[in-house]
Amino acid sequence: MALTLRLAHLIDRINDVIGRAVSWLALFMVLVQFALVILRYVFGIGSIFVQESLLYAHGTMLMLAAGYTLAADGHVRVDIFYREATPRRKAATDLIGAVLLLLPFCGLVAVTAWPYVLESWLTLEGSRETSGIPALFLLKSVILGFAVLLGLQGVALVLRSMERLEAPDDDQDTSGRTAAGGPPS
Repeated sequence: MALTLRLAHLIDRINDVIGRAVSWLALFMVLVQFALVILRYVFGIGSIFVQESLLYAHGTMLMLAAGYTLAADGHVRVDIFYREATPRRKAATDLIGAVLLLLPFCGLVAVTAWPYVLESWLTLEGSRETSGIPALFLLKSVILGFAVLLGLQGVALVLRSMERLEAPDDDQDTSGRTAAGGPPS
């Protein structure tokens, strides 16, 4: 396997492990929301800490699973032309999209978020609510995690697309993945 494909596979693996781990937050959110409803409407008990934990879980899951979603080709796409395109044309589209849109977007998010996250860490920013979670700086750090993981998956997409474009003009994909970078269907 070429070095570029090994690197792309490593990035896929990183996002796969993180994506599967944070997907468990969905179960956590369902259970905690159910408990909150029961506590609130049956027993008249509320908890800002527990309510904020739902926001933390939701934000963390959505942000850190973005790279995993891209790796699995599960993101939203307007595929009027893409759906019927040849594997080489899909690879070219993915390459152009990743280089011109995805990677600059991830870079912009990282550069813009860095001072915001750093300031939060320097002050160990917590909840505005007295009984809230005193770790808002951790939640804000997830923004950088989003940019890094999605950016890495964008690099994997670029590497895989370049490999596909350099491959012979047949419809076989040597990486065992789709031209978009996701697992074969």
